[in-house]
Amino acid sequence: MSKTSTYHFEISERIVLLRIFDIVFSLGTLFLVGQIFDFGYFSIRVDSWIWSIVLAIYLIIFAEIFELYNLQKASKFYKTFQNITLATSITVLFYILTPFYTPPLPENRLQIIYFFLSLLTPLALWRYAYVKFVAIQRFNKRILIVGDSFDVDDIKEQLEKADPNLTLVGYVDTNKKTAKPKDHHLIEFNVLDIRRSINEFDINEVVVTSTHDENITAELYSELIYLLENGFPIKEYTQVYEEITHRIPVQHVAKDFYRYFPFSRSNQNKLYLFFQRLFDILFAGIGVLVGSLFLPFILVGNLVGNRGPLFYSQMRVGKNGKVFYILKLRSMVTNAESGGAQWAQKNDARITVFGKLLRKSRLDELPQFLNILKGDMSLIGPRPERPVFVRELSRKIPFYETRHVINPGLTGWAQVNAKYASSEEDTLEKLQYDLYYIKHRSFFLDIRIILRTLSTVIFFRGQ
Repeated sequence: MSKTSTYHFEISERIVLLRIFDIVFSLGTLFLVGQIFDFGYFSIRVDSWIWSIVLAIYLIIFAEIFELYNLQKASKFYKTFQNITLATSITVLFYILTPFYTPPLPENRLQIIYFFLSLLTPLALWRYAYVKFVAIQRFNKRILIVGDSFDVDDIKEQLEKADPNLTLVGYVDTNKKTAKPKDHHLIEFNVLDIRRSINEFDINEVVVTSTHDENITAELYSELIYLLENGFPIKEYTQVYEEITHRIPVQHVAKDFYRYFPFSRSNQNKLYLFFQRLFDILFAGIGVLVGSLFLPFILVGNLVGNRGPLFYSQMRVGKNGKVFYILKLRSMVTNAESGGAQWAQKNDARITVFGKLLRKSRLDELPQFLNILKGDMSLIGPRPERPVFVRELSRKIPFYETRHVINPGLTGWAQVNAKYASSEEDTLEKLQYDLYYIKHRSFFLDIRIILRTLSTVIFFRGQ
């Protein structure tokens, strides 16, 4: 079997490529500027290597915060250029204000402008080249779905939404019960045509989604074994779904759930839990101090645009199902649920004028730092839900109560990836993200969540 003629980049490869070349082009341009022009502020020398390390760290951090490694947005140059400008501006600001480990401020302040342009220009040119020559269909991963029961339109929408550089070419229905796709570009292949189709349509990967072993016929088994023996990648659908979307597809997992969902060792790692609690206390203490600085403005805003009690508490379900009272700044009218508990909706009429500002800026969450200090919550984890909704959702959504194996959080993987839950469908999506976090919990994932939470606050995406 000959190899396919196209080359594709995995998601991780694209992100690594972006990060590496962001640093290479930025530092490379600064080196050339220092060699060609009279630019004395920044230079790359053996005795000043720490300057370059600090700059690279700042650049990566603020590029992450301003979503330069979000592949959906990285493929659109106009939005990317806006984020590059913001990330470069903040990077330069923090860099020039950092003592000891960065160059002293130059006497000629124009040097700072040259420094800014020497970062902005190569980043913009490199990202333009990425959009034009790398983020194109030629380098898309092209996949073929094989299985007995699946919604091919739903799979196409979910995968291509998560990875804009992925193309679902077609499918093989081993049970002949799959609903015909609405997308007429999708091709239905025969089992015996898999090898020929892979070469003809430049398919890079076969994804198997089968819930019944009896539908893996001898012909299909023979084809898959042949592909494996020839080094062709074949993956199981839940594995692909998790890798691409960073969610656990609980709706596709049967009773053998623990086959797909081993808990992260961090959940029982005493060292991890010790440092997590330490950082919880540290960040919560800082949060209380910051909240006290905002308090005078919040009091005035509440008096003018909220009219009523400033704080309110509500029962929520915590770790191992333990109920506690969460603290929040009130953002809705008083007696908002006089008719009983109900989902908060987009553009909810119960939210006050000042409450909208509190929600968009996430300031309404500030009192929850007190819950973190008490130990009811952590900085990062699944958002705590109300008991009435937990009882209802546990009956309808498989494995919903699994999210209670760790402390709930002020922010979390679901909060930085999904929209506000206003329905059972939204809750299912957020559960998938929560379970992914529980499965892959680590310091690195925690740092990523914190950086993306800053993006949510900066871009006013709270609801």
